[in-house]
Amino acid sequence: MPTAEPILGAVDDTTTFFQPRGLVFVTMLWVIAAAWLACRGVYLLALLAYGIRPTVHDITTLAESQLVPPLVTASVVILIAWRRLGWLHTSVHGLQFAATGRKGVDLPWSAVSSVALRHRGPFTELVVTARSADSVRVLPGPGRRPRTRVRGTETTYLVDVGLMSPGPRTLIAELHRRIPSKV
Repeated sequence: MPTAEPILGAVDDTTTFFQPRGLVFVTMLWVIAAAWLACRGVYLLALLAYGIRPTVHDITTLAESQLVPPLVTASVVILIAWRRLGWLHTSVHGLQFAATGRKGVDLPWSAVSSVALRHRGPFTELVVTARSADSVRVLPGPGRRPRTRVRGTETTYLVDVGLMSPGPRTLIAELHRRIPSKV
């Protein structure tokens, strides 16, 4: 017969992690701008390979096109994801989280097998492994199903936490405070 884990901390002790929209926008902007610059560089090299020398007008157009499309693309994406950015709540009852554009997941502490961080910087992900799929409750609301990875009988949930405030280090410290043996 499994025993309940002791509750650490006060009953109303809840910590919230969220993705600030401005930080997400700026990060998307530089990633899109870098990809767009690479595409424009390939285009310029293709022109040179075909023997077409760019004029001053062509270079000015290339510079202008480096500014506008990434800004428009990042703006459209942030407007689409406006109310669906990732979040995570820890409380004495358990862990609730949702990746960007996904439905939320409610997981009691007794159902958490392990948690870990994967990748670095703005692409950091929290990997939450559940003891069993039966103990996981998907929260109602808009969005696609939660991001999962299934290996054998083990189900893990992935949450993008690289841009969350406070940062991933604070998140892992909070999870270590809640469940020290599983972090």
